[in-house]
Amino acid sequence: MIMRAGALLGLIALLAACSRKDAGTTDTGLAINTDTGAVAAMSDTGMGATPAGAMSDANIVYMLDWANAMDSSGGAVASTKGTNSEVRDFGNRMMRDHHNLRQQGQDLAKKLGVTPAPPANDTTQAHSQRMMSTLNGAAKGRDFDKAYIDGEVETHKAVLEMATSAMNAAQNAELKNLIQKAAPAIQAHLDMAQSIQNKLK
Repeated sequence: MIMRAGALLGLIALLAACSRKDAGTTDTGLAINTDTGAVAAMSDTGMGATPAGAMSDANIVYMLDWANAMDSSGGAVASTKGTNSEVRDFGNRMMRDHHNLRQQGQDLAKKLGVTPAPPANDTTQAHSQRMMSTLNGAAKGRDFDKAYIDGEVETHKAVLEMATSAMNAAQNAELKNLIQKAAPAIQAHLDMAQSIQNKLK
């Protein structure tokens, strides 16, 4: 699958977003109207076309925060709306992990004096609405469980494929380090999601 260059932004954000396994509290988010996008809306990064070389650290910090908020919010929905116990547990894990990472990203941005800024042609708000609309609109039960897990699998696969490119985009050494350390945790999240996905077939 050929991804638009702008998708790299979301992949970087999601890559760094998955760098911890356990964290603290919940981070709820967007409650949007219903939609029928299912997995496409869940796994599409929804970003505009910004070449990797054109990304600033401020753009990456912005995307980190957005990705963490999205996965935390999606996990919060799955933790209560999921009917399969493994889907609920996975949602809880995503909610905790990404809440914690969001705080770490905000702390790092403050330390570095970086003000988060959206990249050119950013469409993350529209993507956020689509994703949350899909989650909130899916009927509770197998359809919801499958849409959520399928979306998580596709997102984490894309993140792993783009890890090398993501490393090249960050200018700050600490930001690069955060992304570099994320790969094993992303693989662990992907493995968990795929295991659940196989059981839902």
